Amino acid sequence: SLRAERKALQKAKILQLAKARGLDSATDQIKSALKKPEAERTEAEAAVLLLHRETVEELCKRQIRTNVLKRKQEEVFDDADELKSKVRELAVAVKQANHLVVYTGAGISTAASIPDYRGPNGVWTQLQKGQTVCSSDLSKAEPTLTHMCIRMLQKEKLVKYVVSQNCDGLHLRSGLPRQALSELHGNMFIEVCTSCSPVREYVRLFDVTERTSLHRHGTGRRCGTCGGELRDTIVHFGERGTLEQPLNWQGAAEAARMADVILCLGSSLKVLKKYACLWSMNRPANKRPKLYIVNLQWTPKDDLAVLKIHGRCDDVMSLLMEELNIPIPAYNSLARATDPIFSLATPLQPEEEDSSSREVIAPPHQPEDRSSVSGQQTAAVQGGWFGRGYGKGRKKKKAS
Repeated sequence: SLRAERKALQKAKILQLAKARGLDSATDQIKSALKKPEAERTEAEAAVLLLHRETVEELCKRQIRTNVLKRKQEEVFDDADELKSKVRELAVAVKQANHLVVYTGAGISTAASIPDYRGPNGVWTQLQKGQTVCSSDLSKAEPTLTHMCIRMLQKEKLVKYVVSQNCDGLHLRSGLPRQALSELHGNMFIEVCTSCSPVREYVRLFDVTERTSLHRHGTGRRCGTCGGELRDTIVHFGERGTLEQPLNWQGAAEAARMADVILCLGSSLKVLKKYACLWSMNRPANKRPKLYIVNLQWTPKDDLAVLKIHGRCDDVMSLLMEELNIPIPAYNSLARATDPIFSLATPLQPEEEDSSSREVIAPPHQPEDRSSVSGQQTAAVQGGWFGRGYGKGRKKKKAS
């Protein structure tokens, strides 16, 4: 939305200059002339460009900014040999690290049919194009190969801590211990009572964000102990997360302080870069953690990275586990039987049965309807972190 505002201001400035010099009728001619190579321009076109230098300069600057932005949004793939070479370098760093911390973003969940934000088909990308964003019930998503790899690396003590921007709860469902995890933007399966002291937590088997949105976090259910209204844990864009759990900012900051290697997986880092405590920027450059990035698009931390790998997270992690000679556990029926969400979940009271229309994840011993797990984004889901939670961005797009 800020980019849209800047573009609108730039356009207004150009139009103002054009109007002041009577350029309304000449604007199309100027744009047409600029598209041609200098050698192919007619004398009349060259004269127009010479006469309206300030407008030409503004249009050229705008085009440069547009081209830079397009390049940053493009997905780049390393070829097979380069990818393997880079993964071997990453494997050495993982084995030699004393305190490896992993930062994860939406890119590690796209294989579970959960859309990212800034990819070619991401939520924010579609909103900027004026397109409608639809979302299926994301409770049906299951941990991806990357989630299971991270869990295994933590079990093997190669990964010490995970800082996630994702709200999908898949790190928790993969079996990653909660004491080794910070979910900075919340967890869609968790609702809390902030009237209780300490804050009381309710883990559910469905997406609790059906009725919530930006600055409106009440889920419509009540605490079974004090009767206070329950709220979700989601931190929307423009909000500041204050809950101790599942955000666990203290754990994230401490992990970053101790880290000697940071591996960023599937994050654009455009939001994460703003959290100064995660990057040790108060230290000299040679005292900061070594940074490794796996992402298909440009990130604002690329210049600081020891290594940037352009590849899909599942592909990179599969090669990494092969280099480390560590088996990759699958999220199958056996893993599902030990999914922590089933042991942590609090069942709804009889009077709460109709408080949610979202599908409930069936425990392992119960048959499950898999018809909605195809990942096809067909039925729009209202409300929640992929529903009204992005309404502010959509409204700003319409206004601009």
